[in-house]
Amino acid sequence: MPNAPARPKHLIAWVALVGIVALLTTDLICAQVGREDAPKAEKAGAKLFDRDNLTAWCVVPFDSKKRGPEERAAMLERLGFKSLAYDWRAEHIPTFDAEVEALNRHGIELTAFWGPAELNDDSRRILDLLKRHGIKSQLWVLADYGPDKVEGAEQERRVADAAARVAPLARAAAEIGCSVGLYNHGGWFGEPENQIAIVERLKGQGIDNVGLVYNLHHGHDHLDRFPALLKTMLPYLMALNINGMDVGGDRVGRKILPLGQGEEDLKLLRIIRDSGYKGRIGILGHTDDDVEERLLDNLDGLDWLVPQLDGAEPGPEPRPRTPVPPRPVDAAGLTPRQAAEVAEILAAARAGRPVRLPAEPGRRRRPHPDALPSGPRPRPR
Repeated sequence: MPNAPARPKHLIAWVALVGIVALLTTDLICAQVGREDAPKAEKAGAKLFDRDNLTAWCVVPFDSKKRGPEERAAMLERLGFKSLAYDWRAEHIPTFDAEVEALNRHGIELTAFWGPAELNDDSRRILDLLKRHGIKSQLWVLADYGPDKVEGAEQERRVADAAARVAPLARAAAEIGCSVGLYNHGGWFGEPENQIAIVERLKGQGIDNVGLVYNLHHGHDHLDRFPALLKTMLPYLMALNINGMDVGGDRVGRKILPLGQGEEDLKLLRIIRDSGYKGRIGILGHTDDDVEERLLDNLDGLDWLVPQLDGAEPGPEPRPRTPVPPRPVDAAGLTPRQAAEVAEILAAARAGRPVRLPAEPGRRRRPHPDALPSGPRPRPR
C-alpha cells in the first residue's frame, strides 16, 4: 500500500491554532457563566433571610403587653413581617375571626396555625375558621409519645399509631387546600427520622400533604449532625424556625436566645443557606418579654449575621433590648466552648501538630458579659 501523502506543515499549525483558540474560548465562556451564576446563588441565599420570607412565630401567648389582634397585626406590619404562624391558648379562641380580619387589614398572611396532631374539637374549629375565610395554611402539629428511643416492634407500633392519628386530620386539611407539618418538640415524635417514617407511612396510604416543621430551639441535641440531618429533611421540610444557638445551651438556661447571641449562629445560617432550602424562615418571640422588642432583637441579630455569610467584616454587635441569659463560666473564666478550644490547642501542641485557631472566619470573639464596661449600654436602632 502506498504511503499517505505528507500534510503541509502550515496546515498542521493552522489546525493546532484553531484547537487552542476553541479551548480558550470554551474556558472563557465557562468562566463567564460561573461569574453570572455566582451572583444568582448569592442573591438566592440572601433572599432566604429577607423580611418578605420571614414568619413571626411564638408571638401570641408570649407577650408581656398582651396585645390583641389589631395591635398585634399592626406591630407585625411595623416590623416588616409579611406572615404569621399563629399559636394560641384557650383564651384566644373567641378572637380567632378577629385575628384573621386584623391580619388581612395589615397585609399579613396567616401562614401556619398551631394545633393538635389529630382530628378533634380544636382542630375542627381551626379547619372551620380557615375554610370560612378561604385560607390555605399549614397546620403545625405535635404529639407526645414519650422521650425514649425505641426500635423493633415498639418503633413500628409508634409509627403506625402516629400515622393513624394524623391521617384523618390530613385528609380533612386536604379538602380545604391545607397541609400538615409535623412539629419537632422533643421526645420520640420530635426526632426527624421518626417524623419522616410517619410521613412515608401516610404517603403509602395516598396522603401526600404532610411534611416537617423544624425548630432549632428544639434541636440542641442535633447540632453535631445538623448538616446531614438537614439534607435528610429537605424533601419533607415545610418551614424552618431559627434561634440563637449554643452547644448544650438548653441545659444551661440558654435554650431561647436572640439571633447573634449564640456561638453557633453564623455556622448554622451558612449551613441552611448552602443546603438549597427555599422555604420560609421562622423568627421567634417565645419569651415573656414585650414580643415586639424580642422580635426586633432577632431581626437585629439576623441583619448582623447575614452579611458575614459571604465573608463581610462584622459590624458592631447588636445589643439586645430583652434579657439574655449569661454564658456559664468555669473557674478559669472560660465558657465551655472556649475551654474545649484551649484543650484542643494544647493537645495539638503536645502532639506536634499545627495549631489552628478555631474562631469563625469573619467573626470576632465576643467578650464575656462580666468583662464589658459597666453603665448603660446604647440600644440598637
